Amino acid sequence: MKIYADRFPTAVRQFLTDLLVVVWVYAAIRFALWVHDLVQKLAVPGQKLEGAGGGLADNLADAGGKIRRVPLVGDELTAPFAKAADAARAMAEAGRDQQELVGQLALALSIAVLVFPLGLVLVGWLPLRLRWMRRAASAKALAAVPAGRDLLALRALAGQPIGKLTRIAPDVADAWRRGDDATVEALAALELRGLGLRAGR
Repeated sequence: MKIYADRFPTAVRQFLTDLLVVVWVYAAIRFALWVHDLVQKLAVPGQKLEGAGGGLADNLADAGGKIRRVPLVGDELTAPFAKAADAARAMAEAGRDQQELVGQLALALSIAVLVFPLGLVLVGWLPLRLRWMRRAASAKALAAVPAGRDLLALRALAGQPIGKLTRIAPDVADAWRRGDDATVEALAALELRGLGLRAGR
């Protein structure tokens, strides 16, 4: 007995659910990246501050170096330039700190945005999907052995809706007890369809 993907509603619902989960995760990741990029724009002033402070510090240091060569008063004249260069370096450092803070904030907000949607997938969808996979694997294993269809038929009798069972035979339980091949086969196929699978010779 071979197992093929079924086109019955269970299989369709399973496929649509998986597709929706993929779209959900993709949308959540894209949104998190958008939030990250949006927050990162707050780092632009820090970048400009770092660039301006670094450039000013270099220019003041160069000017101080040239003034130092002036005889007699060079060392005294360089002191204000040195202090101004230190202040410019502090300004550049403040710009770097602001960029680092914004980067940490962007990362934290991106992770926070992902927690809820991914949590729904991991806590809600994934356990159900894994349970279905275990049940489908069990059904495949049963369908692969000679007595497996009898066990699948028994599972159908125990778990399938009464309406579906009575469509197979008016007294489906009695037919199963008598070992009626057509009834057992129909019950096994019903159980497989309930898992989104179908049986084929």
